[in-house]
Amino acid sequence: MDIKQRYLDTCIAADLKKKMVFLGGPRQVGKTTSALNIGESNYHNVSYLNWDDRDDQKNIIARTFGAETDLIIFDELHKYQKWKNYIKGLYDKQQKNFHILVTGSARLDLYRRGGDSLMGRYHYYRLHPFSVAELMQTKNRFTIHAALTFPKQKNGRKNLYTNLLRFSGFPEPLFNQNERTHRRWQKERLERLLREDVRDVEYIKQISSLEILTQLLPDKVGSVFSLNSLQEDLQVSYNTMARWVDILENFYYHFRIRPWTNTKIRSLKKEPKLYLWDWTEVNDHGARLENLVASHLLKFVHFLEDTEGYRIELQYLRDRDGREVDFIVTVDNKPWFAVEVKNHTITPSKHLFYFCERIHIPYLYQVVEKENIDIMANQVRIMSVDKFLSGLV
Repeated sequence: MDIKQRYLDTCIAADLKKKMVFLGGPRQVGKTTSALNIGESNYHNVSYLNWDDRDDQKNIIARTFGAETDLIIFDELHKYQKWKNYIKGLYDKQQKNFHILVTGSARLDLYRRGGDSLMGRYHYYRLHPFSVAELMQTKNRFTIHAALTFPKQKNGRKNLYTNLLRFSGFPEPLFNQNERTHRRWQKERLERLLREDVRDVEYIKQISSLEILTQLLPDKVGSVFSLNSLQEDLQVSYNTMARWVDILENFYYHFRIRPWTNTKIRSLKKEPKLYLWDWTEVNDHGARLENLVASHLLKFVHFLEDTEGYRIELQYLRDRDGREVDFIVTVDNKPWFAVEVKNHTITPSKHLFYFCERIHIPYLYQVVEKENIDIMANQVRIMSVDKFLSGLV
């Protein structure tokens, strides 16, 4: 499958006309390829500079660029300790001469070291792995607080979902569809994330302990996440464990979603749930399925947040009596829709009804792995997971 244009390319190209663009996302998700395609499609002369390349480092520090450059792409620039002041000064002096696109495998909205703020000078995007909708190349339209709509096309949709569940949404293993390639890619990606990306930005002595932590986290997917048990397993302080988990999150290894709180339900206060950007590290089938749906929903939320500016969040519902709904999407802290993930059960979840009655969730979805399911059971739309995911981004 040849998909040259990614789902964010058009939005990024439009924003580059006005401001800098920062493009973050996990290692090997396709940031560099996307940036180069944007440059090739929209500019005559593009300069690509990677901080990991020594010659490029020298040119960056010396501010040596091609005389006719229209667009400069800086890759992994956040590894330069003074990158924020550098990019601010360059933009303020040269914004009329060329455009600037910065990519990185860490959260560029966090790694701003020292100096004045970049506020107002850039737009920030997060590039996600491929999803069912992106592979189908459908461009769904969304209306906030309205029901989701789902494309009628279903030829190959189930196969796309199956391949994503098996090989992840990262380009190399997904498009090779080879178990050996997938295993080698997964191992090498994790090693480079820890021993290159994290090492270059964070001061951590115990990289080996961080490696052990990445072996433990896949078993925590989908359940309420506590630092205490991990702290005991690795025999480190609570603060050290909290820092390690934050670092892995900042480098797009995992993400956490938090419970939505409201006075009408006796909700949990703080405890998040954890999911991996590469859901294929999760061995348990049910947890991997939930992780895949979580990743698709996070991509949907980030897309609307990054492109439209909505205050939109992905959270979950759980009260102190143990009733739980896997996901709720809120806008300005108001419920939009909730999603419950089941392997095969087409009986509507009682917990969906329970929370709906108390906090008035407009739309309820229950997604299952059974094929060709799309039925309404009272207020709950029960549908096949591949069809539901095709209605997102």
